[in-house]
Amino acid sequence: MPHNFELYDLRVTVTAIEGRSVCSMQVGDYFDLVESNQFRLPPGKHFCIYALNSLMPFLAAKQRQLEAGDWLERDSLIACPDPDERLIMKIERINKRTMDSDDLT
Repeated sequence: MPHNFELYDLRVTVTAIEGRSVCSMQVGDYFDLVESNQFRLPPGKHFCIYALNSLMPFLAAKQRQLEAGDWLERDSLIACPDPDERLIMKIERINKRTMDSDDLT
């Protein structure tokens, strides 16, 4: 018997750098999180692991539909922890897919 559930694919995009970019990222840089756990970067691009670390607690929640009043349903901006950089990233839902939990751990 299938155990279907819905998840969103996400795109995380750098929307602002209010300080100096010490990790050589630029506004517009992005990655996609698709099919529950696949991290995809455009060819030849990178994403700072420290910026990624600040996103990690929010990605699993943003993959799911949350209650309308939940603050995380409304908010989508995350800041990199480097105070000199002040890099701001936006999490967007780009696709909803139905998955079978038996296909995942």
